[in-house]
Amino acid sequence: MKIAIASKRTIVAVAVTVVLIAAAIASVTVTDSACVYLGRSPRLLPIYSVEREDKVVALTFDAAWGADKTPDILDIVEEYDACATFFAVGMWADKYPEQLRALAESGRFEIGTHSNTHPDMGGMSADDISNELGLSCDIIEKVTGDRPKLFRPPYGSYSDVLIRTAEEEGLVTVQWDVDTLDWKGLSAGEIAGRVLGSVRNGSIVLMHNNGEHTTEALPLILDGLKAKGYTFMTVGDMIYTEGYTIDHTGRQIKE
Repeated sequence: MKIAIASKRTIVAVAVTVVLIAAAIASVTVTDSACVYLGRSPRLLPIYSVEREDKVVALTFDAAWGADKTPDILDIVEEYDACATFFAVGMWADKYPEQLRALAESGRFEIGTHSNTHPDMGGMSADDISNELGLSCDIIEKVTGDRPKLFRPPYGSYSDVLIRTAEEEGLVTVQWDVDTLDWKGLSAGEIAGRVLGSVRNGSIVLMHNNGEHTTEALPLILDGLKAKGYTFMTVGDMIYTEGYTIDHTGRQIKE
C-alpha cells in the first residue's frame, strides 16, 4: 500500500513538472525576427522602428532598378518640406550617379547602402558580405562625397553574421515596420492607406523609388501624416546611437 501511494505521488509530481515545462515553453514567443528560448542566445536584430515620444516618422526608398520616377520623388519631398532616407544599390548608384548626387545635394535625403548587386545576403559569408558592402559604400561615397552609415539588406534577409559584419563596416542595419507593398502594383490609395493605417511614433516606412504608383501615393502619404500631426526625420536622425536596447520586434528603445 505504501509503495502504491508513493508511486501515485511520483506520477503526480512528474505530471505537474511536465505541465510547468510546457507552460514555460508556450509562454515564449518565437518569431521570424527573434528566437529566444530555454537559454538559447538571442538572434541579433536590425532596427525595425524606434520608440519615440514625439510624433515622428522616417520615410525610406529602396533603389535597385530604374530611375525614371526619382526626380519626381525629390520634387515632392521638397514641395512638402519633408525629408527621407534613400537606400541605393551600388550598381544603381554607378548607373545613375546624377540622380543620386541630386538627392544628396538637395539636403532632403540621407543616403544609405542597399548592397552592391542586390543579392540575398542572409546566407552569405562574412567575407562576401564585407565585399558587397565595401564596394557599394565606395561607389556611393565617390558620387555623394559621404560614406553611408546605414544599410538595408536586400529582400529584408539577414543573419547574425550579416549584422555583425555590417557593424564592422561602420553600418547600422535597418529594416521597416510599415510596408507599402508599392512594388506589387497597388493603387496610390491602397499604398497610402497601408501607411496611414499602420504608422505610429518612430515608424520606418518602406517604399521603392520606381514603384508603379509610388509618386502618386507620396503626396497622399505626406498630407495624411501631416494631418495626423507627424513630422519627418531621416532614419539616421531618428535612431539612437547609444544607450538603447532592441526588443523582440526590432523596436529600438532608449534606456
